[in-house]
Amino acid sequence: MDLNTVFQRLNTGSKKWSQYPEDVLPMWVADMDFPVAEPIMQALKNRLEHPLLGYSVAQDTLRETLVAHLARQYDWHIQPQDLVFLPGVEPGVNMALNSLAPVGSGVLVQTPNYSPLLSAPAHWKLTRVDLPLHADAKGQYLTDIAALQHALLSARTFLLSNPHNPIGKVFERDELRAIGEACVQHDVLIVSDEIHADILFDGRRHTPIASLSADIAERTITLMSASKAWNIAGLKTAFAVVQNPALREHFTAGRLGLVDSVNTLGLEATHAAYTHGQSWLGQVNAYLQNNRDHLAHAIDTRFPGIRMHLPQSTYLAWLDCSALDIQHPQQFFLAQAKVALSCGLEFGDDCGQFVRLNFGCPRPMLEEALARMERALLDR
Repeated sequence: MDLNTVFQRLNTGSKKWSQYPEDVLPMWVADMDFPVAEPIMQALKNRLEHPLLGYSVAQDTLRETLVAHLARQYDWHIQPQDLVFLPGVEPGVNMALNSLAPVGSGVLVQTPNYSPLLSAPAHWKLTRVDLPLHADAKGQYLTDIAALQHALLSARTFLLSNPHNPIGKVFERDELRAIGEACVQHDVLIVSDEIHADILFDGRRHTPIASLSADIAERTITLMSASKAWNIAGLKTAFAVVQNPALREHFTAGRLGLVDSVNTLGLEATHAAYTHGQSWLGQVNAYLQNNRDHLAHAIDTRFPGIRMHLPQSTYLAWLDCSALDIQHPQQFFLAQAKVALSCGLEFGDDCGQFVRLNFGCPRPMLEEALARMERALLDR
């Protein structure tokens, strides 16, 4: 499989490539520029041999495949009925808040964080409680458990991003256990966004927080999808794992006519990804890790005013541009380099000096973006 080929995506309806003028290189939204795995494409072609595309439900074979995948990858043993299928992780977050968070209560979010997690509490007139993530002397972001305990006094729900977007942090078991036990102690619901769970670097292993104990699982809604790892986000399919039957019933009731059934082809693609997509994913993860390392070396050697924390997961780099002395780095690179990055302010009110760069693309595209950014800084 050749991942170095840059495919033409202009005029295909791609959100990533339609947001900006054609002379801008898009390195912003979490959408990879790699072709979908052949087993997924074949599964879609096979399904399209049938002429009917009506409303669909997840078949038992898909449920069994996901149960087996979670057991094999994470030693997490669930039942088929624990799965709730959704058109996306973001709808799942909002379903959980609307149906399960007490009216007017606090929702704890670690910052910086993915913008839909930051904005979700306000949709339901809930109060967002921020818990900043700070890097230690070694550059590692760790949860301050004492600060967490204090913040949980003002919250009834905790939105977890694991692996973390935009930092790229993979939470270790002990840290997750401490978070989970604190939530049990304070009777706090956990809504865990684990959409990037299958993109891991340096031999790391993802740990679903709900897999750590029965007590934690009883109060956790875990949201997952094949969309990021297998690059099928446009097929709008995700799933929640809710092991507590009463919690699952309330969560499902939160659809309220807003969260519809799941895309027919998305269900087919999800099944194919988890059944036959591991070889493709292994190659892509290796390529992404090499891209990450290439980017980190470039930042260290060619961009003295930018600092990069090495992501442990995702294909997103969180770049600190504070030393560049540029008021709006995202706007600067867009106007002067014709490179579209995500603005740090999307991820936190104090993140205006950060940008997020998507390195989930062929190496020539990544290098073109870096060259443009480098020239823009030299020419200013």
